[in-house]
Amino acid sequence: LREPGLNLRVVQLFRDPRAVHNSRLKARQALLRESIQVLRSRHRAEPRGPPRHQQQQQLLLPPGLLGGGRAPPPQHRAEFFLGGALEVICQAWLRDLLLARRAPAWLRRRYTQLRYEDLVREPRAQLRRLLRFAGLSVPPALEAFVLNMTRGAAYSSDRPFLISARDAREAIHAWRERLSRQQVRQVEAACGEAMSLLAY
Repeated sequence: LREPGLNLRVVQLFRDPRAVHNSRLKARQALLRESIQVLRSRHRAEPRGPPRHQQQQQLLLPPGLLGGGRAPPPQHRAEFFLGGALEVICQAWLRDLLLARRAPAWLRRRYTQLRYEDLVREPRAQLRRLLRFAGLSVPPALEAFVLNMTRGAAYSSDRPFLISARDAREAIHAWRERLSRQQVRQVEAACGEAMSLLAY
């Protein structure tokens, strides 16, 4: 980022963790290996002692999965791994958000954040903001593409990795209909600090 010969810009995309959890649950089998890798990355990064937020972490990941207790039944393991991985992701988001808040000017000029919900609600305005940040023009074809991808006629909720034109506005609050109250409370407990900084 400090290299004068590089015109590097960083755009960090965020999404409501409750919606992230809902999407990850729909694709639990496809994301199981990735979730385990994310959990392992936390333990490599924190070799000394128990994690700082151990009480919150146990809300999404029972201790049995990582030693020190009884493992959950096999049919629930995927969901527990996904929940634990989401918690690790939220902690990484929190570190990034705090870093960005106290970042030096040279970093602030090269870094911006984008919430998925803002992109879906205002695709044209957010596209223009991002391209202006990157020092690029807005080709009409790109604007039309972004509008089509976020305002398409279909909504493919059963196939989370299908990239297609759809009405993405429906995805913003889908978690409200699919997650139980307990799941919502667990995500909010594990990701609350990051959610607060992102105005979720």
